[in-house]
Amino acid sequence: MDRSSRKPSLWEALFPIIFLIVLLAININVFGTDGLLGSNQLVLVISSGIAGMMAVFRLGVHWDKVQDGIIRSISSAMSSILILLLIGSLAGSWMISGIVPAMIYYGLKVLNPTIFLLAACVVCGVVSVSTGSSWTTVATVGVALLGIGKALGFSEGIIGGAIISGAYFGDKMSPLSDTTNLAPAMAGTDLFTHIRHMVKTTVPSISITLVIFGIIGIWGQPAGTIGQVEEISRVISGTFTINGWLFIVPALVLLLIMKKVPAIPTLLAGALLGALFAVIFQADVIRSLATGIEGGTALQTFQIVMGSLFGDTAIVTSNEIVNELLVTGGMAGMLYTVWLIICAMVFGGIMEVSGMLKVIAEAVISKVNSVGSLIAATAGTGVFFNVTTSDQYLAILVPGRMYSDIYKKRGLKGENLSRTLEDSATVTSVLIPWNTCGATQASVLGVATLTYAPYCFFNIISPFMTILFGYLNWGINYYSKEEMKTIKQEEILA
Repeated sequence: MDRSSRKPSLWEALFPIIFLIVLLAININVFGTDGLLGSNQLVLVISSGIAGMMAVFRLGVHWDKVQDGIIRSISSAMSSILILLLIGSLAGSWMISGIVPAMIYYGLKVLNPTIFLLAACVVCGVVSVSTGSSWTTVATVGVALLGIGKALGFSEGIIGGAIISGAYFGDKMSPLSDTTNLAPAMAGTDLFTHIRHMVKTTVPSISITLVIFGIIGIWGQPAGTIGQVEEISRVISGTFTINGWLFIVPALVLLLIMKKVPAIPTLLAGALLGALFAVIFQADVIRSLATGIEGGTALQTFQIVMGSLFGDTAIVTSNEIVNELLVTGGMAGMLYTVWLIICAMVFGGIMEVSGMLKVIAEAVISKVNSVGSLIAATAGTGVFFNVTTSDQYLAILVPGRMYSDIYKKRGLKGENLSRTLEDSATVTSVLIPWNTCGATQASVLGVATLTYAPYCFFNIISPFMTILFGYLNWGINYYSKEEMKTIKQEEILA
């Protein structure tokens, strides 16, 4: 903070957040799932204005510092924005190439309504553990599973919940995941100690989740029929050239991820390979989309394939359900989400640079008086930062820095903190519409965040599971007396 500025009071720090929450509640009530089209973004801009006026006119923070905080905050999200745009291109090329339709076609052959939700959760979990990326999992197999589930007659919300539950379980437990590496780094422990410690809370959470999806599968009544599923399969196979060669592209993408190739070049390669496979295998589809476009075959092919990467593509068939499955927005379809992320990062940047977030965090810490309340406060802080900063990484970084010394002074090993950060910050980010994760998954799946959120049982259960373990003192690792003596000596020397 500037020398001329002062520390905000708690009510001053809370005012912009309360304003944001109230205005968002009104906005969602009025616009519903259409809020992403612009009204949610404007709510965040207005709330940022309130926070900015508080910082400049009431707290005395110079505007240049506020502006620098906004720029840093937006810059921290640029990698996510680039990944999001490339996911849009990948979705477009994988649709026109027949890759996603092939996944849906073969999925309908092996999955039935009774086991579908449970299988969707397990498949996404396995893929996400293997790749370390919930975003890639949702954008690839998740999109295909959504199409299969809709064909089987399940609602979009519950399918999205099963996909995201599995994807975030895998992301949380994979040694390849960025958040799984970030959390122990912040807490002062090592990666595999962190993963082993997470098993204690994560296995019960995913087990309960799978039981719930299993029960829904047994007792639920999806609207789809066997005849409808067969008709969808027939239409897909009649529209696209379906064969096993199409799976080379997703297999190569998964291999690149497992080889730790960065996400941006991996997704770009996947999108371009999808475009190439469209040219090789789907000449009839391209020809049907090229109706009315002037020029030779080569020019028409270029326009259609390029258009699938950046813009809207809708493949029309004789079946309305299939038509709904064969629509993508390409890179342009992600722009509303990019707009939302930028506006959210503006709000988070102002709140952080003005010291308002720090004041709220200090107020929470002052109420901690037991191991259970410390873990509950950590989990609550992770969720709070997901709401206020709209960024999963900040929701891990800031509480990790805040609570590291407190855990150590209480005799709690670093893996307790890192596990709690993952059980709260990592998994709840996708439940918040204006968070980068929530906005991204809603855009990729085409399902509003508040539509799928009630069915993300793993993401909802995980924070409560870690708090329960804290209050019951289950699965908590403590320093020995000798280790605590060493820590105190190091503090004295420091």
